[in-house]
Parts: sequence; structure tokens; C-alpha cells
Amino acid sequence: MSQRADASQCGGVVVESESDDITANRNRSVPGSALIYLKGPKFLIYVSGVLSMWGDRMWHFAISVFLIELYGRNLLLTAVFGLLVAGSVLLLGALIGDWVDRNPRNKVAHASLFIQNISVTVCSFVLMLVFSYKQRIEQIWDGWLTVVCYTVVIVLADVANLASTALTIAIQRDWIVVITGYNRGHRAGMNATMRRIDQVTNILAPLAVGQVMTLASNVVGCGFILGWNVVSLIVEFFFLSRVFRIVPALSAKPPVVEVDQVYLQRLERRKSQGEDNAAQPQPLTEGNCNTSLHIKKIPNLPLCFRRFRWLVSTCKDGWRAYYRQPVFLAGMGLAFLYTTVLGFDCITTGYAYTQGISGSLLSLLMGVSAITGLMGTVMFTRLRKSCGLVNTGIISSCLHLGCLLLCVCSVFAPGSPMDLSLLMPYITSNSSSELGGVASKRQKHTYSLRGSSNQPLLPDRSSIHWTNNTVLFDNVPSDTAPESYISIILLFLGVITAHIGLWSFDLTVTQLLQENICESERGVVNGVQSSINYLMDLLHFIMVISAPQPQDFGILVIISVLFITTGHTMYFLYAHNVKRKRLHDT
Repeated sequence: MSQRADASQCGGVVVESESDDITANRNRSVPGSALIYLKGPKFLIYVSGVLSMWGDRMWHFAISVFLIELYGRNLLLTAVFGLLVAGSVLLLGALIGDWVDRNPRNKVAHASLFIQNISVTVCSFVLMLVFSYKQRIEQIWDGWLTVVCYTVVIVLADVANLASTALTIAIQRDWIVVITGYNRGHRAGMNATMRRIDQVTNILAPLAVGQVMTLASNVVGCGFILGWNVVSLIVEFFFLSRVFRIVPALSAKPPVVEVDQVYLQRLERRKSQGEDNAAQPQPLTEGNCNTSLHIKKIPNLPLCFRRFRWLVSTCKDGWRAYYRQPVFLAGMGLAFLYTTVLGFDCITTGYAYTQGISGSLLSLLMGVSAITGLMGTVMFTRLRKSCGLVNTGIISSCLHLGCLLLCVCSVFAPGSPMDLSLLMPYITSNSSSELGGVASKRQKHTYSLRGSSNQPLLPDRSSIHWTNNTVLFDNVPSDTAPESYISIILLFLGVITAHIGLWSFDLTVTQLLQENICESERGVVNGVQSSINYLMDLLHFIMVISAPQPQDFGILVIISVLFITTGHTMYFLYAHNVKRKRLHDT
């Protein structure tokens, strides 16, 4: 019994003694191993991940539709929500990571889980009330109660996203590293499995909640999300608590010493040695600029100013810690991949709709892209075993860039609405008129976007947002065939095949961050990484705002490829430095 208990705690397979009956071993080996796996930490983490990611994808899809319905099919509330989400993570990413580092793992996971699910639950309840009594609410306080409800919904949704960010950092960037220990193969397998779960839920979760909202109503959809989050909170809380109990290493966490405590200890040590700091001032350097001078000022400042100073100092220290990491270039390279329109988000799907692609075909293409993403996770695990982690990133980068060349070719292919004069402003007026005539012919099948999009402006690049053509683009003609499909075929062929290299590269950088960041800085560094990801994703929305017309989409494609090339170049520099260091050490 002791052997079974030890094996179940470690998630391993029970090894029977030689004296046991051979036939009994054969009969019990497979079910026993399966039972041990089902009780092990890996399976519990996977189930928690399914529940969490499914709820996130449903909520990300539903909140965008709800905000559009509340504001008369206008994108204003959706845009405000997207900017608030991006801005809050951009500003608070380092603070979230620092909070993850400074607190015990079980408290961080439980608090993040509770805040996220309760925020979504309360937000769903408020939306149910607003949808049910919208006319009455609009008459109270001259309509200001409606503004209050909108504000509460957006703020709670943003709080839920911040808590989700903290939970992702804690589980996927810290717990998985501790659970797998020094086994890099197991760590790669867990990372790939979590990414496969994410890919599948990206498709199925919006479909599920979309069917509920379509067949029933928005109120029923809110109730469905509310019930899911309540049940998910209970199940995830129990599973994560069990993982924390059966993996003793999770309870051991290196303490993070407060910076001001270090300064106070230094000051007390100097006083005990008889040093008079006031009579012998020292020059302000990076090492001592915050010692006695700042400590004397802290007690005289109000509490709010001290808190603000601590927040600013924590953010600054977090960004410095990120810059000092040996995987800094690899992390920045991954962040640059977020500045792109070459993905299945609201931008690319909207452009495809203007080129005569139906909503049903777009949903099919999204499913195919999810399959190629799964292929990328399989390729990552196999390449890592045969070529090593750093070389896997190089191969994935080359594959990603090679597939994106098809997208560049689509800009100049027949059927593209691209106005080539935009790329050559120095040409003569005669050639400009000729090119303008060619562009006008190409734009015969280009439709204007008059409707509104039900897509959230969320910087989660892993999310595949659903396109519902019953809400999108009501005035777009559906019976007009484009002059040529070559351009749009090349575009989506490049985007879909590029997912193989993209997700393999993403997993490579993720594992590099897990393996090369010390345990005490794991949270803050990954928090800064999330902030940079959101910042680079905001740039791609700014690009679209600057060039919103379909005939300008080719420029956005070229700029996106340049950003992606820059990101992979950073990773190539990182790989070169790693290999040079290995040669120097040998």
C-alpha cells in the first residue's frame, strides 16, 4: 500500500513486487496506470486548463456581442473595452507578476481563480438585468443608470482579464515548471498539450455559446456563462488544491526580500559599526541611490505617495529584470509577432468578407487553421527531441517566414485590391493614372464595410474570434463574385500554413522562458512579457486605424511581415549568442 501511495503522489506507475501473481499484474497494469494518471497532477492541470480556457473563450466572444447589442450595434463600447484591457495589462503586467512572485503558489492560484470567476459571474448577472429591464433602466436618473451599468460591466470584465493573466502566469509559467522538475521532455509535452487545449477551445467554445445565444436569447446566454463560471470555480479550486497537496515542491518557494528592507538592514549595519552617513555623504549611484536618502524620506510621505512610489519602483525593477534576462531577445522576438494582421482575428476576417468570402467558408478556414496549429504543437515536441530546443526555434522561424511569403505574393497577385501607387509615390503622373486604372479594375469586387463587427479588440493572439455574418456587414452584397480568387487564396494559404511554424515557435520561446528565468523572478518577468505582447498588439490596431480601407490591406500585410521578420531576427541573434557561449565554454 505504501508503494501505491507513493506512486500516486508522484504521478508515476505502480511497480509490483516479483512475488505477485503475473496474471493479476497483467489484468491490473493498464487500469491501474490509467487510474494513477487520472489522479496525477498532469491530468488535473489539464482538466483545470480545459475549464478555464473554455470559460475564457466563451466570455471573450460573448462580451463583445453583448457590448454591441447594448450600444445599438456600435463598436464604441467594444473599442473602449479593448483599449482598457490592453492598457491595464500594459501598465499592471509587472505588478501582477511581482504579486505572483511574492505570495505562496496556492494563494495566488486560488485568489486569481476566485477573482476571475466571481467578476465574470457578477458581470453576467448585471448583463442579465440590463437585457431584461433595459427600457426601465434607461428611464432612471435620466439615463445615467445605463452609463453606470456599462461602466460596471467593462470594469468587471477588465478585472476578470487581469485575474486571468495572473492565473496564466502562475499555472502555465510556474506550476508546470515545478511539476515537471528537471525533465525537459515532460515539460515540453505539458506545454504542447496546454496549447492543443487552447486551440480546440478557441473553436468549440464560441460555437457553443453562440448557439445558445442564437437559439435562445442574450439573457439565456448570460445565464449559461454565469452557471459555467460557478461550476468551473468549484471544480478548478478543488483540482488545483489537490495538485498543490500531491506535489510538495509547489509549497517550497524562495522568499522575495523587500527592497526597502534591504536598505534598512544596510543602514542598521552601518549604524552598529559607528558610521555616520549624515556627516559622510556618498555619491548617488545605481547601487546606493535609494538607501539612506529615500529611507529618510519615506516616513514623511503620506501613505498614498508611498504606495505610488512602491508601485512605480516595482514596475521599473520588473522591466529591468526582464531586460537582464538571457532570453530577452527571444521574448522580444515573440512579442514582435503580435504586430500582425495575418491571423484569424476581426481584421483579417473582415477583409476576407469584403473579398467575397462567405461566413460559412471563413468558419471552415478557422477550423483548418486550428488543425495546422495542432500540427505545430506535434512538430515542436518531435523537433525538440531530435534537434534541441534552440534549433527547434530556428527551424520554426524559417518555416513561419517561408509560409508568410505567400501572403506577400497575394498583395501583387490577380484579384488583389492593392493600389500599387501607394508603394511608389515617386512615379510619374502618367504611370500613376495607368496604375490607378488597374487598381480600379481590381477593386470591382471590393465592398465597403458598413456594418459593425462583433469581434473584441482583445490582444490575446491565441484567441480565434468567431465571425457571425448575421451581425456583420448587413449591407454587403453577397451575390457579387470577385474578378479573381488568386489573391485571397494565396493570403489564406499563407496564414493557415504559417500556423505550423508560429505555434512551434511560440512553444519554443515559452519553454525557454520557463527554463532560463530564476524561480524568484518568474512571475514579474512573464508579467512584463505579457505587457509587451499587449503593447505590440495595440500597434497592429493602430496600423489598421491608419489604413482602414481594403485597398490598403496590402500595405498592412507588408508591414506585418516586416515586424515578424524583425522578431525572428531577434531570435536568430539569441540563438547565435547561445551557440557562441557554448563553444566558448567548451
